[in-house]
Amino acid sequence: MARLHLDFPEDQYYYSTPLTVRVTDVNGANHLGNDSMISMISEARARFLFEFGVPETERDGTGIIVTDLATTYRAEAHARDSLLFEVGVMDFNKYGGDITFRVTRPRDKKLVAMAKSGFVFYNYKVGQVVAMPDDFRAKFPRANWTD
Repeated sequence: MARLHLDFPEDQYYYSTPLTVRVTDVNGANHLGNDSMISMISEARARFLFEFGVPETERDGTGIIVTDLATTYRAEAHARDSLLFEVGVMDFNKYGGDITFRVTRPRDKKLVAMAKSGFVFYNYKVGQVVAMPDDFRAKFPRANWTD
């Protein structure tokens, strides 16, 4: 199987947040487990959306739903490591796009992981994908489009 390679444009990052690896995030091999990294990515995504005033679900039932997640690991992280999650958006289309993540350890400037989470806008009340709201698109003028 071909290896996944994730590389994102520098100008697509809009937000950063620190998260600390907890003892309970460490697996049997004594490093940050895959399941915990996914949880940390989800937390960084939630903080990013909150910072930009994007609610989990609007009154009309519209929200963001994750369609896929790709992650590449470049270095181990251990309990009590402080990690910096840089978050961006790119590849917008009519219905959604990608949220990107670069995870580094500031102490030694080590790249720990890269990730991409696809998303679409979804109306939970009617159970269908809906067009990206104009106000969301306007928050990220540098996001490139793939129409």
